[in-house]
Amino acid sequence: MPFVQITLLKGKSPKTISDIANSVHNALVEEFKIPELDKFQIIQEVETNNLIYPPIYLDVPHSEDIVYIHITAKEGRTVEMKRKLYKNMARSISEKTNISIDDVFIVLSENKEENWSFGRGLAQLIP
Repeated sequence: MPFVQITLLKGKSPKTISDIANSVHNALVEEFKIPELDKFQIIQEVETNNLIYPPIYLDVPHSEDIVYIHITAKEGRTVEMKRKLYKNMARSISEKTNISIDDVFIVLSENKEENWSFGRGLAQLIP
C-alpha cells in the first residue's frame, strides 16, 4: 500500500515520466512484495526555480535531472529489503531513461496500519 510522490523538472516526455513511474512501482512489487494493482502515485512537475538541490552531496553529484521519489509505506520491511528497493529503483530508472543513477533521490517514510484509508472513510487495514 505505498503512496508514491514523484517530483521532477517540468518538460520530461510522457514516456520518460511513465518509465519512472513504472520503475518505481515494479521495484516496490519486486522488493516489498506489494500487489500489482497497489499503484497509488502522484507525479509533480515543477519549474526550474522550484527544484532545489545541491550540485554535490555526500560525494553524489546532482543535476537538473534530479528526481525526488517520496514513498510512504506501512512499516515492517527490513533494512536489506530497503537497500534492494533503492538499488532496483535507481538502476531501473537510469536504464530506462536518460536520468543518471546519481539523480535518483529516494525517501521512504513508514507508518502504521491505522494510518491508511483506501476510501469510504474506512481503515481497511485495521482488523
